[in-house]
Amino acid sequence: MYSKTVMEHFRNPRNVGVIEDADGVGEVGNPLCGDMMTIYLRIADERIADIKFQTFGCGSAIAVSSMLTEMAKGKPLAEAKRITNRDVAAALEGLPKNKLHCSNLGADALQLAIQNYEDRRDGRVRPAAVPAEKHAHEHGDKCYCPYCDVETKKGATSCDACHADLLEAH
Repeated sequence: MYSKTVMEHFRNPRNVGVIEDADGVGEVGNPLCGDMMTIYLRIADERIADIKFQTFGCGSAIAVSSMLTEMAKGKPLAEAKRITNRDVAAALEGLPKNKLHCSNLGADALQLAIQNYEDRRDGRVRPAAVPAEKHAHEHGDKCYCPYCDVETKKGATSCDACHADLLEAH
């Protein structure tokens, strides 16, 4: 069941569109569910002066994009960097467990857009990301769902919390 806030942001999304010549752009996608999200930023005095999004996906992904842009607009970059997937889901008054991965997409896209802005500002060029061939643990021996950040069992092919199919056994 979706909250009234989720339904409001789905039916009347805020900040939809593209910012031509954006100062920062972040794009993410989830091959498991087909959601694709792009965040565009206009930065002035190290604040998010304007933010727009384009999302191809389910109602939750659209609501997450809309809420995320409302949360980030006008914020200093340092504050916007602290917006997490849990913050977005909480602002939406929750998401169904099988849709929590959508909130990860929003926070990830925002962080990538900020990083893209900072890289451009600082003249930094990052190498293209190379997908890892096998699952690597940067956080010790425990595995976490990449969509809802809940610990998963070793060897699991789906998350018990959000029911997302995992691309590889964890």
